[in-house]
Amino acid sequence: MHDVVRRRTVLRDDLLTLVDARRAEAAVIAEAYRSAHRGDDRAALIAAIADALADLAAAEEQTEAVRRQVSRGFVRGAA
Repeated sequence: MHDVVRRRTVLRDDLLTLVDARRAEAAVIAEAYRSAHRGDDRAALIAAIADALADLAAAEEQTEAVRRQVSRGFVRGAA
């Protein structure tokens, strides 16, 4: 009946609303890629995946940079 999302309890009906909103957003994004590639579904899919992989790589680099900063902070604190 209830699920925890981001440390707050929500009803399953709310989760369905979130899923519907994400699907609607995904449909808008998919149509934007398709339009940008003049209806070429394959090219649009490849571009969307390439963009997602680039975003993932950037997020991983940022996460690693934060980890290095935290690690240096612990070393400085111990000295």
